[in-house]
Amino acid sequence: MSKEEVEAVLGHEVTHISNGDMVTLTLIQGVLNTFVFFLSRVVGFIVDKAIFRTERGVGPGFYITMIVSQIVFGILASVIVAWFSRQREFRADRGSAKLLGSPQPMIAALTRLGGLQTGGLPDTVKAFGISSESGLAQIFATHPPIQVRIAALQAPA
Repeated sequence: MSKEEVEAVLGHEVTHISNGDMVTLTLIQGVLNTFVFFLSRVVGFIVDKAIFRTERGVGPGFYITMIVSQIVFGILASVIVAWFSRQREFRADRGSAKLLGSPQPMIAALTRLGGLQTGGLPDTVKAFGISSESGLAQIFATHPPIQVRIAALQAPA
């Protein structure tokens, strides 16, 4: 990367820090996990009493339903967290452009990163949720596609 592209990436990361993105995402994940556990127990209790007709305490229907509900609600919570993370990426891109006075260095840095995708991203980068995949897989990605990020920076404010 050129010096300007590196500055743009650093500006992006500094914007994440100044916006408190890691703290915010951690809090959102924690709150959603609380709802996942609470709602799965409520659903498990209702199913156990209404369908399995358990009269005293809870039966196996409670535990089975609770586990299944935790998986389903956990997946839904992951989609919400990933969506929120993608929105924070757009904000960090705009913050970098603002810090540098122009969106061009960030666009150049993203274009350079996009060039890595022609041979496929390394697995270490994919693990961070940076992916060029689209469709259903994109709802679980923590970063929007690079082309979409570039288009957002090029759009008038």
